[in-house]
Amino acid sequence: MTSILTRPGRDPAVTVRRATAGDAKRLTRLVRGSRAYEGQYASMVAGYRMGPDYIEAHRVFVATDTARDRPARVLGFYALLLAPPELDLMFVANDAQGLGIGRLLVAHMREEAAAAGLDHVRVVAHPPAEGFYRSVGAVRTGTAAARPPAVAWDRPELVLPLTPAV
Repeated sequence: MTSILTRPGRDPAVTVRRATAGDAKRLTRLVRGSRAYEGQYASMVAGYRMGPDYIEAHRVFVATDTARDRPARVLGFYALLLAPPELDLMFVANDAQGLGIGRLLVAHMREEAAAAGLDHVRVVAHPPAEGFYRSVGAVRTGTAAARPPAVAWDRPELVLPLTPAV
């Protein structure tokens, strides 16, 4: 599924499309350059690599702008795992934060997950991102314990329901 969002008063439109193996290097740069992982969190993304094999094996979607006067720019991406249902990755480019790209990606992910027959998606969030996930409807269910050396800090564990609460 490809989604196009035209933001009123803003050019260009944003397209969410399935990532391809050719996107791997750009997605890797986005992750490694994320300001959200500076300081104490830098070690988690320092050697991170988004491989073409991961993209081909999983549901990875990328948001790009569709400006006519230059090549499309990657604004963010997410990876959805179906079994068990989990948002494995979600990143928004530093210069695209605050523009609604994260909300667009979550809305797209919800559509993809619902179309796959899921009724919820688990999110193990980067600690500073918990507020964002709660703002899009996720509910905290616990804490995922640190797993040194890969992850040296506890992380909030949330569930994003895909059906309205009764």
